[in-house]
Order: sequence, then C-alpha cells, then structure tokens
Amino acid sequence: MSAQAGKPRLLSAADIRQLADQLGVRPTKQRGQNFVIDPNTIRRIVGLAQLEGTEHVLEVGPGLGSLTLGLLDEAAHVTAVEIDAALAAHLPATVQRLRGHRTDQLRVLHQDALRITADDVDSPQVLVANLPYNVAVPVVLHLLQVLPSLTKGLIMVQEEVADRLAAGPGSKIYGVPSAKIAWDTEARKVGVVGTKVFWPEPRVSSGLVRFQRRTPASSSVTREQVFTVIDAAFAQRRKTLRAALAPVAGSAAAAAAALQQAGVDPVARGETLDTAAFARIAAALNPDDA
Repeated sequence: MSAQAGKPRLLSAADIRQLADQLGVRPTKQRGQNFVIDPNTIRRIVGLAQLEGTEHVLEVGPGLGSLTLGLLDEAAHVTAVEIDAALAAHLPATVQRLRGHRTDQLRVLHQDALRITADDVDSPQVLVANLPYNVAVPVVLHLLQVLPSLTKGLIMVQEEVADRLAAGPGSKIYGVPSAKIAWDTEARKVGVVGTKVFWPEPRVSSGLVRFQRRTPASSSVTREQVFTVIDAAFAQRRKTLRAALAPVAGSAAAAAAALQQAGVDPVARGETLDTAAFARIAAALNPDDA
C-alpha cells in the first residue's frame, strides 16, 4: 500500500479487493454496497465536507474503511455506523493498521442507521456518508430528526437522488425528498462522481450533496404535520391540492378552505410550493396546534 508523497495512505482498488477476500465479503445489491476504490475520490469527498478539524463526524455505511480513513485525517472524532457485522467488526483493525495514532478517535457502531437515536451517538456535528440509493433519503431525514446536533453534511448518493434532494419548487424533479429536506436544511448539489471509482461498478453516476442546517420552515406546526401535508400533496402529482389534500382535511371543501387560509390557490399542484407554503397549509389544517 503506497501513499502519494506527502499524503496519508488511503485504500486502493487492490487493497479493497484484498480486504474483501480476507473477510469473505461480496458486495450485495440488497444493501447497496458499492465500495469506493479511488483515493482521490475520497480526498475530494472529505474536502467538500469542509471540515475544520474540531468536529465529531458521523459516517453511515463505512464499509471497508475507505472514507473512514480520510475522515480520521481531518476530523476530531468519527463515529461509524455499519449494519454489516463482518465489516463493523473489522473496521477498527484497518484503522489500527493504517492510522494507529487515530484509533482513539474512532467509534464503530454495528447498527441500522434508521434505528439510531440521540442516545447512541455523542452529539455529532457533521454527517458524511456514501449512502445506498434505496435508503438514502429515509436515513438522512431520520438522522436530521433525531440528531439536532447535526449542523451540516456531505452525502454521496445516486445522482438522481442528489438532483431530487437539491431541486427547488417548479422543477419537474421537485418532490417529497426536496420539500422534506428543506424543512430545516439548505441542500445543494456540489459534484458528480463517475461509476469507475466504485467496486462493483454501479450502473449510474453518483451525486454529492452538501447541506447546511437552518431554522425550521415554521415554529407554529410540527415537522410531522408538515410532512403529512407534503406526502399527501405528492401522492398523485396530477391532482390539484384541493383534491390531493381532501383525505387529510376530511373533504375537498375543507381542503380548499385551508388552502385559501394559507394563501395557496386550491387548484395549484404540489410541485409549485416551497416548504414554507406546506407549513402554512399544515397550520391551517391544525388550528388548535398553530
């Protein structure tokens, strides 16, 4: 394992395959496992995360440790959450071998990221992760909900998912992920990663999304109330909001009244509204809570 001059050693393609063989690991589609085999891509991801060296970073799905090593070079602490038992068990040994002086800065949790609570991790400030496309949005939304300490993050997801997370109202790809992520974060696509840097090679490119935590879109209604409205608004995209929100409001007439109270045209469609508008609708539908 040779390192570029002046740069800490990172895992190469040969290293990744050797580790996988050693552990008897075969990447599975079920868990969306695509391991990064290019050190320069790891450096790029870590750089885009804009770490200051003092943060506690939460990494989801560290796999064989490619990104973990890069994060340990730039973060004060890393908590790595891995659902695969074999990978979770071996990660400390990889770090001990290649970053022996940083072993005390790593904690590995063998756990499902969708079941993480604030009691499981010690107030991480930054999320950095290479996430499988099928769970990327639920994982990010869950972690933002249960970990108020998170202030920013950099995630790598399937490019289509990245585009959706960063989309704004009026876009054809604006939808549930776009509106929900905007509840208390500002998300922006900051790069594309080709297929050749992964093993196994995925069929589509990946996108890098950076997010920054901000004040929630409303203080008068809950996140859950707003998300209920968002889900209903996009359940059938061709429906007007008056029709789409009828099941939530109790009737089309009640939905229309709430929309008018929120200053939204009842015949508008969900893809035209920002998250603040969905919050106003939620407030109109839940007057006792607003």
